[in-house]
Amino acid sequence: MTVTTPLARNRRPRAGRTALNVLALLLAAVWAFPVYWMVNGSFQSLSRLRSPEPAWLPFGEGTSADAYGRVVDASFWDSMQLSLVVTLLAVGCGLVFAFLAALAISRFRIRGKGAFVVVILVVQMIPAEALFISQYKMLSGWGLFNTIAGLTVLYLAMILPFTIWMLRGFVAGVPADLEEAAMVDGCSRFRAFFTITFPLLAPGLVACGVYGFLQCWNEITLATVVMDPSNRTVPLWLQGMTTVSNKAIDWPAVMAGATLVAVPVIALFMLVQNRMASGMVSGAVKG
Repeated sequence: MTVTTPLARNRRPRAGRTALNVLALLLAAVWAFPVYWMVNGSFQSLSRLRSPEPAWLPFGEGTSADAYGRVVDASFWDSMQLSLVVTLLAVGCGLVFAFLAALAISRFRIRGKGAFVVVILVVQMIPAEALFISQYKMLSGWGLFNTIAGLTVLYLAMILPFTIWMLRGFVAGVPADLEEAAMVDGCSRFRAFFTITFPLLAPGLVACGVYGFLQCWNEITLATVVMDPSNRTVPLWLQGMTTVSNKAIDWPAVMAGATLVAVPVIALFMLVQNRMASGMVSGAVKG
């Protein structure tokens, strides 16, 4: 008869966790390699980047940061400013409207509430390309073609349905009994909501804000239809670097431009990651 010691039983779970950790590291490396190759390519020369033998490290002969100097010009800053303004406006307005809609759906008895939820899902199924002509005519009729306001309206309409759907789940997950208990203790409905319920919904607002930011920041088709070539968002500016017809494409500059475009997204995730975790923990303690 074989006797299994406690030490042997403990080694099996540890070995399984080690194998899972190694697998997770491998998957993370595969996911991060395109990002690393983009940054690495931005420091290479064009001849070295086109060489049959890839340069795995951004060191050695022919490596420099000249590509960043070639892309950081007036057009880059204009495109960056345009994208930031439109994205922040669309995300800010989207969170306000979606939050109010999610509260109405989850907390109040409204006639036709089920139909409204179905409409939200149906809108998500409509291909964006099917709306281009109507959107173009609508903005032209309103005098909003090739304007920040016009592009913001389209981005807001793009992110609003799914944002409502996401926030609806967060609002429904917070019991209304918490507000009622605070009102019994003497708080008004407004104060009970913003002191008890709203802090618990902060992680949901952050998650929806990140989703909306990514959708608006990387969007290119609507910007192509609405904006003129002289008034471009950063995706259009980056696309313009690869559509040069009279000369060879400067691939190190393209890699440098893609790296700079990704910086705001990376900075947002680094900022939101800790705040989102702390908000979830504090919300659990308050609940």
